[in-house]
Amino acid sequence: MSEAIKATSALEGFASTGFASVREAGLTGMITLRGDLADKALIKAVKDATGAAMPEQRKITTGTSGKVAWMSPDELLLVVDHAQAPGVVDALSTALKDQFAMAVNVSDARVMFEVSGEGAAPREVLAKLAPVDLATESFGVGDVRRTRLAQVAGAFWVEEDGAFRVVAFRSVAQYVGDLLAQAAETGSAPEYL
Repeated sequence: MSEAIKATSALEGFASTGFASVREAGLTGMITLRGDLADKALIKAVKDATGAAMPEQRKITTGTSGKVAWMSPDELLLVVDHAQAPGVVDALSTALKDQFAMAVNVSDARVMFEVSGEGAAPREVLAKLAPVDLATESFGVGDVRRTRLAQVAGAFWVEEDGAFRVVAFRSVAQYVGDLLAQAAETGSAPEYL
């Protein structure tokens, strides 16, 4: 008899504390949804799956069952409970069976980190790594960027509490974790913090 495979996060328990704190967020459901983002059936399917409205360009919305991040003109990232992700993909696939759309569970192919700290500390960590204007008036709650984190692709957004969520490919999880931890090291904060 075969044993059930237990899902594990990429870097079980990864955490680092400096002028900002970095930790792996653990198992997180992530679904890539591709299609016509203006299509009424797709908009309804997203709302039914997450409770969130369709985000505008470079925005993220929050609903009762998840978040929806704009990734490109034809791509969304749905963030849901890890255990619910397969069911959400099934529901999306059923709802969009007559549409030119595709929903894929990428939960185990991605990793999510949380960068938190006092005041501007999390912003300063990300500002060291990504070519994004992270001034509060330029990048606030509800904004998302798909960009580079030093040498690899990534995406991030800021939560209501000021913490950032950072998503990257699982294959570079250690690199991204170490990169964030190094950028947050004690003594490396900008002079004005």
